[in-house]
Amino acid sequence: MNPLTHWMVGWSVAELTPLARRDRAFVAWAGLLPDADGLGILVDFVTGTHPSVGLYGQYHHVLGHNVAVAVVASGLAFGLAERRAICALLVGASFHLHLLGDLVGSAGPNGSIWTLAYLYPFDDRTFGWQGQWELNAWPNLVISAALLAWLVGLGVRRGRTPVELVSPRADARVVAALRARFAGSPA
Repeated sequence: MNPLTHWMVGWSVAELTPLARRDRAFVAWAGLLPDADGLGILVDFVTGTHPSVGLYGQYHHVLGHNVAVAVVASGLAFGLAERRAICALLVGASFHLHLLGDLVGSAGPNGSIWTLAYLYPFDDRTFGWQGQWELNAWPNLVISAALLAWLVGLGVRRGRTPVELVSPRADARVVAALRARFAGSPA
C-alpha cells in the first residue's frame, strides 16, 4: 500500500482511544515504520543502481517488515509513552496493519507478489498471498479515499488531524478550514 495510506491507518488506530499527542504520534508513525526499510531506494537513485537489484530490492519488506521490529517499536512505546500499555498495544496493532496492507495490496504492475520476511532475523523464509492486488489497484484507492473521508470527519469532530504530527499550528489551520467547509464554523 501507499505510505500515505499506511500513515492514515496508523492515525486511525491512534484515534481508537484517548491518547496524549506524543502517544498518538508513536501509534501513527508505527503505521509507517516498516517502510523505513524502503529508504534504500534513495541510495539506489544517487548511485544509479536499479532499485530491483539495489538496496531497495534487497531489503524492502525485509529489514523493517518483521516481528523483531514490531517488538522493539512496541517496547519503545511502552518505555516512553504516557499510557504505556495501551500505547504499546496500539503501536503493535498499527505496525501489523501495515504488514497486512502490504500482504493484500502491494503487488507490482507485472503481477509480482511482494512477500514479507516476518520472522527475520530469526528465519529467512518469506510469506506472501497469491491474491495480492496491485499497488495502484482500485481497492487501494477505495481504502485511501475512505480513510481520508474518515480522517476529515474526525478532524471536524475532534479538532485534530494527522497534520498535528508535523505541526500543531498547521493542524489548527487545517482543522479550521475543515470545520469551515464541512461544519459551517467560521475559519
